Amino acid sequence: MGILSKGTDVQTVLYVYFSAAFTLMISVFHYKKFLRKHDDFRSFLQYFVCFFLMFLAFPVLIIVLVSGEPIRFLSSNGLTFGRSQKGLLWTVISIPAALVAAFIGSRDPVMKAHYPLSKQAFSNAKKFVFFEICYIVLYYLPWEFVYRGILFFPLIPAIGLVPALALQTLISTLYHVGHPNMEIFASLGAGFLLGFIAYATGSFLYTAFIHALAGVSHDVFLYVRRRPGSKV
Repeated sequence: MGILSKGTDVQTVLYVYFSAAFTLMISVFHYKKFLRKHDDFRSFLQYFVCFFLMFLAFPVLIIVLVSGEPIRFLSSNGLTFGRSQKGLLWTVISIPAALVAAFIGSRDPVMKAHYPLSKQAFSNAKKFVFFEICYIVLYYLPWEFVYRGILFFPLIPAIGLVPALALQTLISTLYHVGHPNMEIFASLGAGFLLGFIAYATGSFLYTAFIHALAGVSHDVFLYVRRRPGSKV
């Protein structure tokens, strides 16, 4: 049995925790801090690890310690396959859109300059694959856990679907401050779309796949384009 038994108490603790976690991630653990001491490959891996700990590992630990029913709590907040048929359908529909968006973004000069986050990851194929796997597991998964999970599902019955969609989109878009304008506007639209998919399926696992596919595909297009003789 957890330290507290009511789900609302768990949510309160998590919201207070995330207020501190967000502050730390954009200050003490910001990737620019790591770039002052290390190369970009090591710096972003360190940043990803911090992101994973602050936005997934520690919150899950809090849920286990505080909630009387941690598995049920996590499931109700999207850590489940939910309505799998709808999830698979939305995933299949979203794959072409994610790939097209990634291809278009990879041809934008500003996006090319910003991505991949680690330019050293392009030094060889093994390094690139390792970096992208870390990107998926340590960054995209915690991202969806927070924005399309813990900060989204509890708001739906409290304030309604559209306000909940808008609020999680606002917060996730603000986290893109400093990124290319194209990405900021894309995150605005994607926030509503991915939020709706999470709501329709009862799960953020499908949105994690779609989000990661778009981001990693963008890096892959950039990587392939740098190869001699590439016409992508």
